[in-house]
Amino acid sequence: VTLNDEVQLIASEIVRNNFLIRVYTGLDFFDGSINRVGAYVIGTRATQKAFLTAMLEPTSYLVQLEEEERYFERLAILEELKIKPFGAVWDYYFLKNDVPAGDAYISEILTYEKEILSKR
Repeated sequence: VTLNDEVQLIASEIVRNNFLIRVYTGLDFFDGSINRVGAYVIGTRATQKAFLTAMLEPTSYLVQLEEEERYFERLAILEELKIKPFGAVWDYYFLKNDVPAGDAYISEILTYEKEILSKR
């Protein structure tokens, strides 16, 4: 799983329709060519990014625009949201939870692979 349009659209639909409580998201990380822990972390973070981005949308405002048939404004807002930085919120979440932010997790996974996985 990587953060792409398909994953983002699925997360957005789940959030916009208030289905977070009703929907369980399954992830597939199988890729025999890369470290499985790394694949798991990348896929999980990509999915979390999609849901975070969706949760940062002004959903009620977008619904209001649609109900008022102000489609141009709704589309304009959706387009502007594509370039809004969610990275600051993302990094804060990880720092607040004492988890490596950005690409800092890579060295931890490589260390784990060297010290733990290689001995299996």
